Amino acid sequence: MMKTEALVLTQEWDKTFPKSEKVDHCKVTFVNRYGITLAADMYMPKGAAGRLPAIAVCGPFGAVKEQCSGLYAQTMAERGFLTIAFDPSFTGESGGQPRYMASPDINTEDFQAAVDFLSLHDSVDPERIGIIGICGWGGLSLNTAAIDTRVKATAAMTMYDMSRVNANGYFDAMDEDARYAARQALNAQRIADYRSGSYALGGGVVDPLPEDAPFFVKDYYAYYKTPRGYHPRSLNSNGGWNKIGCMSFLNMPQLTYTHEIRNAVLIVHGDKAHSCYFSRDAYAAMVKDSKYSENKELMIIPGAVHTDLYDQVDIIPFDKLESFFRAYLK
Repeated sequence: MMKTEALVLTQEWDKTFPKSEKVDHCKVTFVNRYGITLAADMYMPKGAAGRLPAIAVCGPFGAVKEQCSGLYAQTMAERGFLTIAFDPSFTGESGGQPRYMASPDINTEDFQAAVDFLSLHDSVDPERIGIIGICGWGGLSLNTAAIDTRVKATAAMTMYDMSRVNANGYFDAMDEDARYAARQALNAQRIADYRSGSYALGGGVVDPLPEDAPFFVKDYYAYYKTPRGYHPRSLNSNGGWNKIGCMSFLNMPQLTYTHEIRNAVLIVHGDKAHSCYFSRDAYAAMVKDSKYSENKELMIIPGAVHTDLYDQVDIIPFDKLESFFRAYLK
């Protein structure tokens, strides 16, 4: 039997969004195939009976479940789904050592472990499980959908392809020489970390905010560094990932087989988001030469910037998400 790591879970409500009176909330844990125990918030519609369709939610990359993934999970529970929002391995209240590491493999496995947990829950219909990934977890949700046939529907919100942004930089500005310099710096950091016996943090969202910061940095600051979205366990709100924490994304493309996803996918992005090209290109690659394009959709939200789809409930298309999951989790 898989052993569960003893985690310290906060029991009081410490989310960045108000608690809904329409759902029941509790803390749960589950174990991934690497033996790491993950912490999650479960949201269930009040008075629900029988086996429900279920959705696992995660993201953004460097956030915690008390931020927007929890908001998505609670809102979808209000609409009749059993949901969990979980912290990825090595972050938040979840287990795993060393802290603040990321992995395209382990983080995809985190989503699959969430599906394991939901599949065996007494209140879940295992044939009606979907996932929602936000920001960097949008890309990881597509990678999960490509490998996990149990996932019947996937929504990727304001999606980042973490492999692409690590290997090519923002807006694909890095060339081979820049990539080589990045590898040199990361490997030098490995030596420094090994010598010191600890992992240096890369820093979260820059603070104080420079006057000449690019808009997308200001956009992140407005969420992670203000009362709107700050959380003490959030990497992006505080010290960030380890400097070498995301190294493996450099040469491990994660969207290679998305054109083979047979189940439904909805990709949602704001047209004013700096990151919109990730979703446009991911959708194009997913449907190109695919036999399964009829249940794939790209939804562009006019006027929305990247973090609008984190927490702006008048902009996040929850009606569309509900109709999408009702259609494919039936």
